[in-house]
Amino acid sequence: MDARRALLGRLIDHAALFPPAALSIPDALEEDRRARASEHAWVLGRFVCPSSKLAELGDEERALSLVVDSDAAVSDPRVESLELRSVGRYAGEVYVEVPLDDRLDDRLDELVANGLRAKVRCGGATVPSVEDLVRFVHGCRERELVFKATAGLHHAYPTDGEHGFLNLLAAAVFGEEHAALSAPAGSFELDADSLRWGSRRAGASVLAEMRWTLFHSIGSCSFFEPVGELQALGLL
Repeated sequence: MDARRALLGRLIDHAALFPPAALSIPDALEEDRRARASEHAWVLGRFVCPSSKLAELGDEERALSLVVDSDAAVSDPRVESLELRSVGRYAGEVYVEVPLDDRLDDRLDELVANGLRAKVRCGGATVPSVEDLVRFVHGCRERELVFKATAGLHHAYPTDGEHGFLNLLAAAVFGEEHAALSAPAGSFELDADSLRWGSRRAGASVLAEMRWTLFHSIGSCSFFEPVGELQALGLL
């Protein structure tokens, strides 16, 4: 297996309907079709859609992650996962957003008890500190709790006060969360053989297992921006 595909395969859940892109349904679907037709379509995960707009997708054949923002029943076979703001009545692959506050451990325990997954917001109105993200990633690892991350992850490395998605991946892979999340641009190497960080190395099987058991995906309003950055860094 190619280590690049093990680490980045289906990584980006396309959230073009959400800020800052906030595209209309027609424009978001057109942008998503462009992503699906691109040479790096294998990096593309699900299309993220609010439940209140599900009917507007028509018969578009697309795997979906549905952000539940209404009381409408969810019965569409295209929906592979749900994203909630609080523990709800839904079953299956469900991600619940958790605030990074002093109740974080209790919230993660509640998700484990209910067979749910975690979702962390890395940007937007507020940007969590490195320390807060360390607590989150470490807490998920300790509990064997799968998570996804969203918001503010447009760049591979920390940029303009935002966190880097490559840093977050490295934190999940190597377990040295604080050092990985703080690592500057150019710290990580990725090719067909492995992901490397200094003397540390993770091969394809380790990367694939991490993506399956810990860090599922990131939500990004743009597909081409992060992919283009990975290309510019020579990692794709």
